[in-house]
Amino acid sequence: MLLQEGRSLPVRSMALAGLLAALLASSSCSVKKMAINGIADTLASSGSTFASDDDPELIRDAVPFSLKLMESVLADAPRHRGLLLAACSGFTQYAYAFVQVDAEMVEHEDYAKSEELKTRARRLYLRAYRYGLRNLEVAYPGIGARLLTDPEGAAREVTRKEDAPALYWTGASWGAAVSLGLDRPDLIADLPAVRALLGQALKLDESWGHGAIHEAFISLDALPAAMGGSPARARQHFDRAVALSKGLSAAPYVDLATTIAVADQDKAEFEKLLNAALAVDPDKDPDVRLANLITQKLARYLLDNVDLYIVSH
Repeated sequence: MLLQEGRSLPVRSMALAGLLAALLASSSCSVKKMAINGIADTLASSGSTFASDDDPELIRDAVPFSLKLMESVLADAPRHRGLLLAACSGFTQYAYAFVQVDAEMVEHEDYAKSEELKTRARRLYLRAYRYGLRNLEVAYPGIGARLLTDPEGAAREVTRKEDAPALYWTGASWGAAVSLGLDRPDLIADLPAVRALLGQALKLDESWGHGAIHEAFISLDALPAAMGGSPARARQHFDRAVALSKGLSAAPYVDLATTIAVADQDKAEFEKLLNAALAVDPDKDPDVRLANLITQKLARYLLDNVDLYIVSH
């Protein structure tokens, strides 16, 4: 009897080991998921650290690794809205700060290089847009397709104030891609969707980002009237952006200078706006310190090369 019971112990141990392995496997999946979500949460909040940095070149070198890490984590957490939003905003900001600005600053010296950089920036913006759309799709399934057929109606489906950033970054990245592809009818056809997304963001939370949504509309409304633009509206958005940022963001000044002032060939306004951008103290608002430093770099270049943008009479 004892012998028989003794012989039965290995069988019981194997059964218990199998059950334990199953439990551990289940637990490890849960632990892995928790770990991934924890990493995703951390990465999603990393943008504020970059935004307050005072060394653009350090961030230029650091951001690509962070963005690729986000993409790696998203492979295991494809519906993490915070990380999808961070990827959208991260790729958008990287494309502008470290690719498009470079393209603008070499355009008159090396046109081929400028076009190469603009093409890269456009690809990065579209990459960002796809993450932004995935983010919206998590909460509003099918919204991507509806944005193409009924932009206004689709955008109105987003009614939560907390989704204003998702609307903004998706619209901003999409709009930036369009701005670098005005010779492509397929991209121009997306302008109504861009306007709808940014317009709904404005309705939900006008003050979000200290006027960032109004900043986006400066460039959007500087487009020709045939594309829905209006210089008068662009100036109204400029006034609101400055007011909401309390004059602590250099971006509205540079945006209006490079769009409306250039279109009007108004050298006095061009220089006045750029000098106002340079007068902004980057340390007054840490949330936009890095953005201000990069924008002011562009403003200095524009002032030093004013004759390339404003034809003297």
